[in-house]
Amino acid sequence: MNIKILGTRANISTSAAMHTKHTGILIDDMIMFDVGERDFLLEKPRYIFITHLHPDHAFFQHPANGLVPASLPVYAPQSSNKAKMIKVVDENTMLDINGYRIIPVPVIHSLKVKSLGYIIENNFKRIFFSGDVAWIDKKYRDKFGKFDLVITEGSFYRKGGMIRRDKKFGKIFGHNGIPDLVKMFKPYTQHIVIIHLGKWFMKDVQKGEEKIRQLGTENFIVEAAYDGQVFEK
Repeated sequence: MNIKILGTRANISTSAAMHTKHTGILIDDMIMFDVGERDFLLEKPRYIFITHLHPDHAFFQHPANGLVPASLPVYAPQSSNKAKMIKVVDENTMLDINGYRIIPVPVIHSLKVKSLGYIIENNFKRIFFSGDVAWIDKKYRDKFGKFDLVITEGSFYRKGGMIRRDKKFGKIFGHNGIPDLVKMFKPYTQHIVIIHLGKWFMKDVQKGEEKIRQLGTENFIVEAAYDGQVFEK
């Protein structure tokens, strides 16, 4: 699989060279996962999958940004009054698209919108794109198997990230820290790529890259991606 990282900036006002675009990846010039910038449509994807309906993952959620063409299939965890073209998917949905098997995985992130990660399988290769993550329940991780690559978020480096708890129902939400996410995904892969990078990273990109790299070992790669970077798996 050819995996192009379209954007690596979290929903923040600051940016840095090679880290200006919001979230999106493109698989084999065909299937896009998250479309945080309208310009990503210039890549001419044939299908779009959205992890959750926040504007930095779904540009059309911001009224001024316009819409995705109605002819382009868009899959997401829920419908939106800003995008009538959405086809709703959940953990009971498994899609076969041009030989690619797409498996949605429930992810805990927001109280206001539903969130999914996606397993993408093709030609005996498997990757996982998490979107933003507070946590993924063990019952879903138990079904992961092995991945050739995991792409996850880096809003916060500090352990624990920024996790909050709803006082009424006790549900957690927010963004976990990179060390916690690496620990979560390490049993399932030897290669983790971090995108959706937060303010902490933009202050000193070189230092941020090194901190992320140090979470890996000789046989276990953890690295920060940059806008436009391509991985082959």
